[in-house]
Amino acid sequence: MTLSKEIYQARRRQLMAALPDNTVAVIRAGELCTRNNDCDYEFRPNSSFYYLTGFSEPSAVLFILGDGTSHLAVLPKDPEREQWDGFRHGITGAMQDFGMDQAVELDELDDLALELLDGASDIALLMADEYLRDQALAWRDALAAKARMGAVAPVSLLDLSDPLFEMRLIKDAAEIEIMEKAAQISVEAHKQAMKSVQPGMMEYQLEAELNYVFMKNGARVPAYNNIVASGSNACVLHYIKNDELIEDGDLILIDAGGELSCYASDITRTFPANGKFSEPQAKLYQVVLDAYHAGLAKMTVGAAYEDFHNAAVEVLTQGLVTHGLLQGDVADLIERKAYRDFYMHNTGHWLGLDVHDCGRYKVDGVSRPLEAGMVVTLEPGLYVNPDNESVDEQWRGIGIRIEDDILIREEGPYVLTHGLAKEIDDIEALMASR
Repeated sequence: MTLSKEIYQARRRQLMAALPDNTVAVIRAGELCTRNNDCDYEFRPNSSFYYLTGFSEPSAVLFILGDGTSHLAVLPKDPEREQWDGFRHGITGAMQDFGMDQAVELDELDDLALELLDGASDIALLMADEYLRDQALAWRDALAAKARMGAVAPVSLLDLSDPLFEMRLIKDAAEIEIMEKAAQISVEAHKQAMKSVQPGMMEYQLEAELNYVFMKNGARVPAYNNIVASGSNACVLHYIKNDELIEDGDLILIDAGGELSCYASDITRTFPANGKFSEPQAKLYQVVLDAYHAGLAKMTVGAAYEDFHNAAVEVLTQGLVTHGLLQGDVADLIERKAYRDFYMHNTGHWLGLDVHDCGRYKVDGVSRPLEAGMVVTLEPGLYVNPDNESVDEQWRGIGIRIEDDILIREEGPYVLTHGLAKEIDDIEALMASR
């Protein structure tokens, strides 16, 4: 799925309108990364560069002038290299297909930079990009050295991240369409996993079912490393080994989402390997599910970002007290963060071109209000360390998380990952249909 070049042109104009006058913005796609010896990873462009261009070839550098006029330095057309590495758009393709006002080959990058930066007041870039930061300073120094010839060097470097990240935080209709498609591909992958699991499988065999559905439906890569955690492995938040035996009686926690057109999806489901929750598993699962519903009810326009987390924490803490894993007054336990022995992460994060997408969570030190067009995950969980001797043995080693992707809308939250079972009866019914 691709967006029109007009969408990217409009984004570039919007970005420049948020920057000081006479600023030139510069951002690069990134470079190929070597996996080992002479083998490279498949290239994936910098998310912000892609957001502004839709261009996915390595080494490209984008310059945007104050009026949105855009210039792109790209790899040249080269029949010999294209024979080995594949098609390149070249300068003609950059202009015709991606709406650039000018394009040059990469060996002309320095000349283009000096031409465009001469007379600019500031250079705006992502300060986290140390390579480009050094290069921009070199361009500025080169212009300063030509002052007697009439060149005027930029005065300073500006950080592009805040205005650009705030733009990326609010998704437009075209982005939402892609994200829902990615979400639904991932829903089908999780269904396939639930239907395929059998005690005696290896975790990586179940992971293969996910990857098959992702790729079959156009999400050629996962948005992040798949987590397929059986038994107590589910208590390891970022478990990615996926190389242990799935045993009868285990819960399986799968946290996996496909990436489509560089947009991420992010789903977690927890289900029994044998198709039936044990009584302790079901009790803790229901607590997490109730926390999910409490959080979802708070995901409304105007509500503070932290509200859905706080709602989930209250339900989780009450459940821990109800089942004897914590003792004491719920409000006091929350105040002391006693629940963090069992729930140590936040209940969500922004989602978009990155699985942990950009955008501030607080504005002026206060949790920001949710706005229409934001996409955020909702992911309460409980994790009982297998070595935690302070709780009854029946709870030890149980790890549970439930996660969906939520679009914030004026009419109420919309679950992009709709259609995937999460109620206990629905999960068991789906697995019984195997």
